[in-house]
Amino acid sequence: MGDVVTTAAAGVFRDERAAVLSTLIRYVGDFQLAEDAVQDAFEAALATWRRDGVPDNPAAWITVAARRRAIDRLRREQSISDRAERLAALLRLNEHEHPPAAEASTIADDRLRLIFTCCHPALDLPARVALTLRTLGGLTTGEIARAFVVAEPTMGKRIVRAKHKIANAGIPYRVPPDEDLPGRVRGVLRVVYLIFNEGYSAGEGDRLVRAELCAEAIRLGRLVCELMPGDAEAWGLLALMLLQDSRRAARVDERGNYVPLEAQERSQWDEERIGEGLRALERAVRSGGPGPYQLQAAIAALHMRVADDDPLAWARIAELYQALGRLDPSPVVEVNRATAVGLAYGAQAGLELLQPLLSNQALEHYQPLHAAHAELLKRAGDLTGAGRAYERAIALSANSVERTELERRLDALTAS
Repeated sequence: MGDVVTTAAAGVFRDERAAVLSTLIRYVGDFQLAEDAVQDAFEAALATWRRDGVPDNPAAWITVAARRRAIDRLRREQSISDRAERLAALLRLNEHEHPPAAEASTIADDRLRLIFTCCHPALDLPARVALTLRTLGGLTTGEIARAFVVAEPTMGKRIVRAKHKIANAGIPYRVPPDEDLPGRVRGVLRVVYLIFNEGYSAGEGDRLVRAELCAEAIRLGRLVCELMPGDAEAWGLLALMLLQDSRRAARVDERGNYVPLEAQERSQWDEERIGEGLRALERAVRSGGPGPYQLQAAIAALHMRVADDDPLAWARIAELYQALGRLDPSPVVEVNRATAVGLAYGAQAGLELLQPLLSNQALEHYQPLHAAHAELLKRAGDLTGAGRAYERAIALSANSVERTELERRLDALTAS
């Protein structure tokens, strides 16, 4: 029974926590109080379900229990004047043991409110990422701290400061008005994208992939698509994440060493995830004009089909990177475009595109630039220059898996 109860509670926590929490926040106006009430409800579920069995509708049980725990907490604080109105609202809410079906749209609105509140531009970007993972993802502070390789107290303070800023600055718990919505949606998608990127290619530590962050980002991406089904870029981002994550198992070998795309065992790719990603990309294309995430998803799809020696395919990838650079210019895009151009039209053509980036002092410590420079120099036959570029990239690598791969390439270079 214990394993059944734990599994059931974990499933409800994963699938329903954000919906329950977002509705409670709307009524009590307090992130911490709502979080504490939801946590109380799940602790009660573990004890009660072990005794009485898992209920037929676990999500409804948790919803009612969380409301009651919130009421209990508010009653204990009823001397505080601003609690009275919130307590009255919760008491009215608790009159319905199970919310009617008509409340489904309200629950969806509540989750949207929570997403936009966690990703409000008044919060700095690290705080938005942390608060989104804590509140919508349900990750513990320790899990988030480990994922981003910071001390748990540091991450805890970051989350607390974000909650305080929401309360003290009066950040509204609502979906933005129509005129502000496009910009704010982009901000939400950026937070999800940053979470996925940190999981897909960890900036620090001894793992190339942090699967738990990839999984959370994809889950959040699905939620945004569910709540905003007409947003083309939401579907584009979901497609990008699914296509990239489909290769997770093949990106490192059994010893944890990096495996480049061209050497990956394709039987290890997740075909179901690839199919879902391609369907999401088709949905994105049908929903609106090409945006940055759609273009990146299209590039990811091409990467999975292209051979290292197929210049026509690399020319197409280079064109997509050029289009992406017009929509969302960044050094990351330009480095990737230069690499694709080098594979399509010869290493020297790619090196010419890299030269302005190498002359930019702001990019002096940008490791991917030096790694790409090394690869193109090697292809151009400049082994001495490639060696220096590899050494520079190695010195800038904070991820041990990435650094080991660059060291292997440097050793192979000097041995040739």
